[in-house]
Amino acid sequence: MAHQDTDGPSLPLYLTEMNRAMADYGLYLAARPLLARLPVGDGHPVLVLPGLLADDVSTRVLRRTLRRLGYRVHGWRLGRNIGPTAECVEGMSRRIDDLSDRYGRPISLVGWSLGGIFARDLARKTPDSVRQVITLGSPFALQRDTQTRANKAFERYSHLHVEKRTLPLQSESTPLQVPATSIYSHHDGIVAWQACLDRLSPQTENIAVYASHLGMGHNPAVIYAVADRLAQPEGTWRPFKPPLALRPAFPRADVPQPSFTAAAAA
Repeated sequence: MAHQDTDGPSLPLYLTEMNRAMADYGLYLAARPLLARLPVGDGHPVLVLPGLLADDVSTRVLRRTLRRLGYRVHGWRLGRNIGPTAECVEGMSRRIDDLSDRYGRPISLVGWSLGGIFARDLARKTPDSVRQVITLGSPFALQRDTQTRANKAFERYSHLHVEKRTLPLQSESTPLQVPATSIYSHHDGIVAWQACLDRLSPQTENIAVYASHLGMGHNPAVIYAVADRLAQPEGTWRPFKPPLALRPAFPRADVPQPSFTAAAAA
């Protein structure tokens, strides 16, 4: 009984994920005329990492939108994300090094689901190369396998993984040295929203939205939040505050329970 509050999404949420993701895309199409009004930043480089079993095709809408805002946007170029394989781990490290050398300035990382966990790992390994981390439905604070309905898919490729992970994730025992934004949804049908909450600090925040897990990359509220976070001048990070007209799209963010964050930090 004690675990019910932080177990995985309900079966109805899980079974309706695809339909709700399509609805999110419909919202995106309806909102396209307003995309020109998104916050514009300084055009710095942005690396977008896909979720489990996804590739750069899944992040195309988000990358295209950010590119239109003037950012130097890049996909990860490592094919389908099947977990921390040698090709994935080494490839992401090379990608960060290549982009750092090319632009000579820190890179913002946007990671969807498992891609967000990878983004946070990269920020710990190369903090001087990372400007900020934005995660979309990423369960980096996962406590148990039962908090995600993607565990079987992840384990299917575990024999190829060069990094074996135990729960809670040991990497999360080290706080990020760069600003971090976690965007999550109570309507996520893949991972428990509680597992997406970052511990509170002067450089961290949690932003709640109404979105499916599979629709995070093209949900209009998510896109606005990502654009707003990227538009902040370097070195002047402040917590997210939506404009009055958009506040209904952003419910009040949850506060992580002490027991939850303490376990992640142990």
